[in-house]
Amino acid sequence: MTDIRWEAKIIFEPHVPNALRQALDYAGEEGYVASMPQLLHARANAPYDNIIWNTWFTSNTEESVVTTPQGNHVVVAIHGGGIFASPERFEQVYRASVDRSNSDGFTGQYAGKISHKEARNVLEGKLPDGTEVPVYPFDEFKRGIADLPIRYGVILDVEIARKSTRGYDPFEVLKDEPNMIVRAGGVEANAAYLDKARDRHNTEIMGNWHPYNRIDLDQPQTRIPFLAGNEGGLCTEDDDDDLYGYDAEYGMGGDACIHNMARYVAVAPVDVSTSLRNLDFDL
Repeated sequence: MTDIRWEAKIIFEPHVPNALRQALDYAGEEGYVASMPQLLHARANAPYDNIIWNTWFTSNTEESVVTTPQGNHVVVAIHGGGIFASPERFEQVYRASVDRSNSDGFTGQYAGKISHKEARNVLEGKLPDGTEVPVYPFDEFKRGIADLPIRYGVILDVEIARKSTRGYDPFEVLKDEPNMIVRAGGVEANAAYLDKARDRHNTEIMGNWHPYNRIDLDQPQTRIPFLAGNEGGLCTEDDDDDLYGYDAEYGMGGDACIHNMARYVAVAPVDVSTSLRNLDFDL
């Protein structure tokens, strides 16, 4: 009999668009590449010795800084694949001229530049790959949305987002922190993850990073938040040089350079009856 189960695979590559391409290929039409809420949900429900806790990951979540038609600066977070959901669109940033005046490349802080049309469209949940996703104002999202889809967006005012600490805060503060609530997929999901992260080593603070006080808000741009982690989860409370880089446990990075390595998690339905993985070879 056919036995279909969901199986996850880590895709690690030095070139982010290639990593995304491979992750999407593995996921296929019925699967998905894990967004930040999905990564945090997996951690919250996994034992601490699982690999999900013991290394860093790239989320399939994007945070775009755009300007509304009314002239307000906002952050539009898209979970499940946004403007750079297509590896080809992502590649366009990497292949552009490094001249700072180029409209298609990286910003000075290595976010990906997006067009004004893409910025206007993402406010309405319209993405370059033709997909349209629901987009919720933060206040509504914080109150709770029933039956959230895998792919959706949240709009948060930059003035609210930039008031948050760029660094380390107590877990109880992070439970009500707007950037964390958006990244985790809601208030309850955020609290569940933070409780699990806190209890790992009985720590008191966690890192939560954003770029909103040091960028040109008039330049439409997109970043990908990364989930930090290292084996054992050590150093979660030290704000020093040891907490920077891929082997550091500094919490959640939302201001990292996207011109870097990637480690995605791709999830797909697999017929385990055709696989060697679960066969019993013991005599």
